[in-house]
Amino acid sequence: MKPRYLDLFRIRLPLPGFVSILHRASGLLLYLAIPLTLYGLEASLSSNRKFDALRQMLDFEPAKLIELLLLWALLHHLFAGIRFLLLDLGIGASLGSARTASRWVLAASLLLTLYSGFRLW
Repeated sequence: MKPRYLDLFRIRLPLPGFVSILHRASGLLLYLAIPLTLYGLEASLSSNRKFDALRQMLDFEPAKLIELLLLWALLHHLFAGIRFLLLDLGIGASLGSARTASRWVLAASLLLTLYSGFRLW
């Protein structure tokens, strides 16, 4: 069989597949944030001066956006992971319930991130 050229921008991915890709991306983002998180933890625990400097740095707008992005990644990864655990147990494996659960994962992670964003600012 002759290989076909696939235009990845024209392929319409179903919602559960989109949530699965976002789950992987959020996991990668959380993994890449580990050194930054460990540096912040070390700085906050080593001295009062470093803690105050870290606190001032985290009050800048770009830092708050990064915090929100990491919070979204954490929430999405958590809710999608729970969804995948339930799928492994055979709960919600039908197409309709998979789509509904995907909507709930997206809605919960986005709404909690927005709520936290309002609290952050």
